[in-house]
Amino acid sequence: MKCMKALFAAMIAFVVSLSCPALAQKFPDKPVKVILPYPVGTGPDMVMRRVGEKLSRWWGQPVIVENRPGGNGWIAVTAAKRSAPDGYTLLQADTLLFGLQPHLYRRLPFDPVKDFDPVAPMYRTPFFVVVNSNSGWKSMADLIAAAKAKGGALTYGSSGIGSQAHLGAEMLEQSAGVKMTHIPYKDTPLMYTAIANGELGWAFGTALSAGPLLQAHKVKLLALAAPKRHPSFPDVPTIAESGGPRDVEMKTWIALFAPHGTPKSIVEKINGDVARAMAEPDVREFLTPVAFSAWSAPPAELAKTVEDDLKQYGEVAKRVQISLD
Repeated sequence: MKCMKALFAAMIAFVVSLSCPALAQKFPDKPVKVILPYPVGTGPDMVMRRVGEKLSRWWGQPVIVENRPGGNGWIAVTAAKRSAPDGYTLLQADTLLFGLQPHLYRRLPFDPVKDFDPVAPMYRTPFFVVVNSNSGWKSMADLIAAAKAKGGALTYGSSGIGSQAHLGAEMLEQSAGVKMTHIPYKDTPLMYTAIANGELGWAFGTALSAGPLLQAHKVKLLALAAPKRHPSFPDVPTIAESGGPRDVEMKTWIALFAPHGTPKSIVEKINGDVARAMAEPDVREFLTPVAFSAWSAPPAELAKTVEDDLKQYGEVAKRVQISLD
């Protein structure tokens, strides 16, 4: 009897092993939907649409980009979580959603590890310290000195309480031994406008989001929150080089995930095709000027990145004592 059970189990395993490559060969045979928690026109959206166009052409099936912003990103994440694990619904997510939010909300409606399978990294981008072009600050040492002189009155902005920019500023305050006033903004362009108008002291931001006012010379990049300079902005020093603390590093990544249980062969196919799309010259031409670095890696490396971020941001959130429940 035991031999028969073992033989039956072996036969099932053999059939499954044969069917998995077949699934990948047939995939996709209908439209693929990618759900985004970001508005139209944001960096992740623009990159996804460029990549989606290429995947549509290669696959012979439409890749539908569905923007579902709002609700801390939970609207999009919940919709993806409830979808069938067949590769036809993907989620674009980032460091904030999968690395930071689990430490800010005790009643998070999803588990980034248990509810989703990592599929394909897309890109990474660092954060810069953005200030008014006429602020008079030439270094982080100047900004920190101004913060100390104003005794907590110097303001900084972010896209909201508990955002990466907020957490990064809290880290800067602790490391530099200063106190500043946080002003959250629901609209990121308004935050940069406030900096340009002199109403707000500074903010952590990306080169793309600060782009319009950066090109108009209304704001400038004072320093980079990374261990070394970025090749797209070689004249912008790191925070440490600019007289600031050495332990303030901030970056975010964008990647694709699928509902847990998606066939491995389909995940691997999507991973390879997304990596191919991210390497296309026109995609690289869009990424480089805004300090987006294409990131191609197997799903296992993306899983390790999520794991590492969960650990790192858990320690940071505990240190700065931020909770949104």
